[in-house]
Amino acid sequence: MNFTEDTIFELENRTVADLVRAAQAGERDAFGELFERYRSGIVALAMRRVRNLDEAEELAQDVFIQAMQKIDQLRVPEAFGGWLRQIVHRMAINRLTRSRAALACDPETLEATCLASGSPEESAEDREQAEAIRDGIDRLGSLDQQTLKAFYLQSKTLVEMSDEFDAPVGTIKRRLHVARKRLAKQMV
Repeated sequence: MNFTEDTIFELENRTVADLVRAAQAGERDAFGELFERYRSGIVALAMRRVRNLDEAEELAQDVFIQAMQKIDQLRVPEAFGGWLRQIVHRMAINRLTRSRAALACDPETLEATCLASGSPEESAEDREQAEAIRDGIDRLGSLDQQTLKAFYLQSKTLVEMSDEFDAPVGTIKRRLHVARKRLAKQMV
C-alpha cells in the first residue's frame, strides 16, 4: 500500500490509544504504526530476557504476531505498552523453558547422536553413571518417575506438564525439586 505524506503524518500524530482502537477495528496501518513505535523497546526488553540478539529479534516478532492476533482482548487501549511487555515476559519464559528442556536428553540418545570424545574408560564411566541414574529413577515412586521422565527425557515444558498432570505450574516445579532431591538420595 502506498502511503501519502498526509496518511503518514496522520498515523504518526495519533495517540497510542487511538491507534489501538483503530487496530481493533481492523485498520492494519494502525497496527503497523504501533509496531514501529514499540519495536525497538520490545527488542531491547527481549534481549534482556534471552541474552541473544537473534533470539531477541525472533521473540519480538513472535510478540507482535501474538499482539496482533489478540489485540481485541485488550480492554484498556492506553495500556498497550504494558500489555506488550507482559507478552514479552511470558513468551521469554516459555522460550527459555522450552530451550532448556530441548537440551535435556536421555543418555542413550546422546550416545547414538554424538561423536565419541575422551577415552574408552571415560565412556564406560559415563555409561555406568547413566545406568545408575536410570536405576535410581526406577526406584523412585511413580509420581517422581513420571515427573522426571516428562521433564528430562520427554523434554516437556512446565506448562505442558501442568496440563498433563492437571496441576498448577508451581506444583510441577515443587514436584521436580522434590523428585531431584529424592533421586540424589538414591544415588548416594
